[in-house]
Amino acid sequence: MTRRNALKAGAAAALIPMSVRAAASAGRLKQSLARWCYGKIEIDDLCRAAAGMGITGMDLVAPADWPVLRKYGITPCMVQGVGTFNDAWNNKALHDKLEEQARTSIVRAAEAKVPNVITLFGARRGMSDQEGIDNCITGLNRVKKFAEDHDVTLCVELLNSKVDHKDYQGDHTSFGVAVVKAVDSPRVKLLYDAYHMQIMEGDLIRTIRDNIQYIAHFHVAGVPGRHEIDDTQEVQWRTVAKAIADLNFTGYIAQEFVPTRDPLTSLKQAVETLTV
Repeated sequence: MTRRNALKAGAAAALIPMSVRAAASAGRLKQSLARWCYGKIEIDDLCRAAAGMGITGMDLVAPADWPVLRKYGITPCMVQGVGTFNDAWNNKALHDKLEEQARTSIVRAAEAKVPNVITLFGARRGMSDQEGIDNCITGLNRVKKFAEDHDVTLCVELLNSKVDHKDYQGDHTSFGVAVVKAVDSPRVKLLYDAYHMQIMEGDLIRTIRDNIQYIAHFHVAGVPGRHEIDDTQEVQWRTVAKAIADLNFTGYIAQEFVPTRDPLTSLKQAVETLTV
C-alpha cells in the first residue's frame, strides 16, 4: 500500500484491556499513525499493537476498516478526502467536482463520527502564489458552511515541492495560512506536515507557535529520508512535541514515517519520543 493509494482508496472499546486503555491516556498529545506506512501488517494486528502503545488515532484508513479501529478504541482521525496532489483547490475549473467530493466525504465522516477529512492545494503549473491563494479561498468558501454544519474539519495539507511532490503549490506555511486565515472557518484548517515543512523552511517550533490557531493536525517523519524519528536524522522531535503540547493542542499528531527496521519496534520508539 502506498500513500497515494491510501488517499484514493464506544461499546467495542470496552473490550480493550484496562492496561491498554490506561496507556492510551499517557502523555499530553493524542498520537496517531498513517496506515499506508504499515500496509503489510494486517489491520487487526496493527490496531492491537498500536492500542498497546497508547496510540488513539489512525490516518488514511479505508472506511471498510473503521469498525476494526473502533474495536480497539482507535479513532479514524484523518480520512480520505478531496482532490489529488496535482488537481485540487487552486484550479477553479475543478471546484464543482471538488465541492461534490467534499460533501460526500464530509457526510461519510460525520455519520461515522470521524473528525477530519484531508484535502490538498494542488500543483502550481506556472500559477502565481496570489492566484493560487485566491482560487483556494474561493473553492474552500463553497464548502466551509457544509463542514461546519456537520462538525467535520477539512484539513488542507502542506507538502514539500523539493523532494517528494514537485510543483506542489502549498509548499510553505505562509501559503497555507493565507488561505485558512481568509476562509476564516473553524472547520477549514491546515494539516501541518512537519517532515515536509522541515525540508522547505525549517524553523518548526517558532512557525508552529506563531500559527497554531490555523493547524488541526500534524504529521511527522524523519528528515532526510522519511524514516524513523530517531538519531539518524536532523530534527529533535521530542522537543517539537513538547512545544506543541505546551500550546495545549488538542488534535492528533501522526507518525507518518516509512520504517527501515522492524516496523512495530520503530513505531514504539517513535511513540515514546512524542510522549511528553
